[in-house]
Amino acid sequence: MREDWIECTFEDLTLSLKRGPFGGDLKKMFFVESGFPVYEQQHAINDDFSNIRYYIDDDRFQKLKACNVGQGDYIVSCSGTMGKIARLPMGSTVGVINQALLRIRLNDQFIHHNFFLQFFKSSIFQKKILKDSRGSGMQNMAGIKELKPISVSIPPLPEQRAIVVKIEELFSSLDSGIADLKKAQDQLKIYRQAVLKKAFEGELTKEWRAKQTNLPTADELLEQIKEERQNHYNKQVEDWKQAVKEWEGNDREGKKPTKPRPLTIPDAPNKDHLARKWVIPNNWLWTQLGTLCFVTKLAGFEYTDYVNYDDEGDLPVLKAENAGPLGFKKTDFSKVKSDSVKSLVRSQIFGGELLIVFVGAGTGNVAMVPLNQRYFLGPNIGMARPYLNLNSKYLELLLQSALGKNLMMSAAKAVAQPSLSMGTIRQSPIAYPSIEEQHQIVQEIESRLSVCDKVEEIIVESLVKAKALRQSILKKAFEGKLLNDAEIASCKSEEDYEPAYKLLERIYKIYKK
Repeated sequence: MREDWIECTFEDLTLSLKRGPFGGDLKKMFFVESGFPVYEQQHAINDDFSNIRYYIDDDRFQKLKACNVGQGDYIVSCSGTMGKIARLPMGSTVGVINQALLRIRLNDQFIHHNFFLQFFKSSIFQKKILKDSRGSGMQNMAGIKELKPISVSIPPLPEQRAIVVKIEELFSSLDSGIADLKKAQDQLKIYRQAVLKKAFEGELTKEWRAKQTNLPTADELLEQIKEERQNHYNKQVEDWKQAVKEWEGNDREGKKPTKPRPLTIPDAPNKDHLARKWVIPNNWLWTQLGTLCFVTKLAGFEYTDYVNYDDEGDLPVLKAENAGPLGFKKTDFSKVKSDSVKSLVRSQIFGGELLIVFVGAGTGNVAMVPLNQRYFLGPNIGMARPYLNLNSKYLELLLQSALGKNLMMSAAKAVAQPSLSMGTIRQSPIAYPSIEEQHQIVQEIESRLSVCDKVEEIIVESLVKAKALRQSILKKAFEGKLLNDAEIASCKSEEDYEPAYKLLERIYKIYKK
């Protein structure tokens, strides 16, 4: 730290710090249609004050006046999504903060507002204010008592202004580059969907099909599906009979093996499904996902009674986070031991199955599990295991396409957060060609998208680096390394220049008596 900078406390930067009021009856106070606005966590997180949901009347405002907030004040989210900050714009109506917010009134004679904002958002400071967060469920930011003594390094005011200008210049250039990367990313998405659309309309394999002499007709495909479904069920019955014999040979020890149920027949497509179908080649067939695949999920009681995560486990657990918009994503898997879940036969994963997100963020995402790898099906994710010989990659790409996803999502519940049931997943129509053409379609898609996927990876890496670069710029700024010697000399020539320690002494005389 340079000699004209000063190390002070977070409390020194502020005129006041105030956490929102706590109490079980507070929400009852907020349900009025007009009056003084109640500012909430969403306002800090989104830096958007256009939507006010709650108000209090004058009588209640007077009781909560200590928690008042107005134009120029800062609010900080303190629960769940912590550390997000926003400043109430000029013209904002005076109101109060709720219990999930911290109000900051800045001592702007000591610190420039934009310097403070950038410093607060820097990883340097965020680590300091979040390190003492607490809570077994919803995390909460440390209290005011812990925040006040946090150390902060501050330069003279002219240098603060110069640093802000330099940050904004560098960020402007960085933002321009990020915008170009995101534009290229959007163009790749458009290209990807164009390729998938042509593939599942049969256009990519049109010439290939014309050269074939022994492709099955749609009727023959239907018979193949029926036969292979029946064969699959017959195999289950034979396995069950063998298991019963073994059980009888062991003096009927344990529970008698349960006879397999007949394979599920999905409900017929609804009118929205029918409206969203498209024209397919003559020798393709419209069928349904539940006709082709066994669709299931881990039942709630199964999860509660049998599933215990264990760092020493041998089976990685698959969850919704493993099914991204572009397929399977590896994560830091939770694990279970094979022996502890061996009775949950339906949830054993062997590779080639489809994962389907049926609730929450990413509903409708589909990912093929890598081949020949064992996993266990975790909570809140559906699974589709083929009954017959088909190309799982074909199904994955079809359901990732706008055409296929629209079909599946047409049966989603129309609520704030869409969700799918296992029944509606089974019901989803599937445009189904011969197994030979499935392989050919996958090959045609991958040959076109392989370069596209590599470019996408480069863009994602570049966006991550851009985020890191933003924090690197802030780190240099608040370590006093962003300005060059000429820029620092220019700061020292300004009329209001004085070393930060002198400024702090003067402020202390006025505000900290």
